[in-house]
Amino acid sequence: MAGALSIAPAPVLKAVPRCRKSIKAMVSVRASSESSDAPSSSSTTTREAPKTPDLSVTFSPPPNFKPPEPKRFGVRSDKLLDVLGASLALIFRLGTGVFVSGYSASFASENEIPPGQYALDLAGAKIKETSRIGPRPEKPIEIYEFESCPFCRKVREIVAILDLDVLFYPCPRNGPNFRPKVVQMGGKQQYPYMVDPNTGVAMYESDEIIKYLVTKYGDGNVPFMLSLGLLTTLTEGFAMIGRMGRGSSYRPSKLPPKPLEIWAYEGSPFCKLVREVLVELELPHLVRCCARGSPKRQMLYEKAGCFQVPYLVDPNTGVQMFESAEIVEYLQATYAL
Repeated sequence: MAGALSIAPAPVLKAVPRCRKSIKAMVSVRASSESSDAPSSSSTTTREAPKTPDLSVTFSPPPNFKPPEPKRFGVRSDKLLDVLGASLALIFRLGTGVFVSGYSASFASENEIPPGQYALDLAGAKIKETSRIGPRPEKPIEIYEFESCPFCRKVREIVAILDLDVLFYPCPRNGPNFRPKVVQMGGKQQYPYMVDPNTGVAMYESDEIIKYLVTKYGDGNVPFMLSLGLLTTLTEGFAMIGRMGRGSSYRPSKLPPKPLEIWAYEGSPFCKLVREVLVELELPHLVRCCARGSPKRQMLYEKAGCFQVPYLVDPNTGVQMFESAEIVEYLQATYAL
């Protein structure tokens, strides 16, 4: 192996897929401690009762649907501005959420990478990536939040850094399902709200959630970019300017019986575009975090024959697919009303 390569966290837009087989089949930043979105007494209205999944409804892919093949650094021309807008977060947040805690990388020769092992291809060179992760929770952490909230983004970043799997319950404005549930569980409409089924702990306040997660599932240290108080919150808000509040308001949808599964990480602009739609349609989804250095990159490589994110697994229809633009279209065609 050649000498170690020290890589500073830098914006990484999209992983290069290394395939073994073809694939078938307006941000408002508050100076207060948290974003509550609590309705004022003068604007209180009767809310729609939470829906329960209709088990009699059969979900199926759109007519003539065929999962697309993954493309190397492919951006559809009609999505270029969307990707650029989502990429602003990498600049304002200095790549926070792109790398797992303790990330390191080193050059490796072709012979050092056995067949079937994932490695980063960089201009023909092979790079092995590693990280240092803490204890793993037996059950996924549950978080109630929405995409365009800066406080929620803080928590999503630490989730990526700690390489945790999280079951997200989207709470867009006017969402009929999970906003009322948060009030029932915690007593107030404030986000993010975390429930750890492994310990029974449930809490509001993003900074407290971050401290809890790094203590329980990390090394106990809050990353620098998440420890700057108001400056952290301001840069989180600026990070979302390019998307102009996408992922904040509910769009009528059909609630599926099972959560969707998405392999993604917070620092990827391609993953952000998919997450926005998942939140707007209020679709519960299990995020398999796989930032740079995550051992789950190898898991996805073995599962799909290729590493690239986002990667969607829909247990309600059997669909498994790459490519953010096509995933967005699939979600809208399958679940939007």
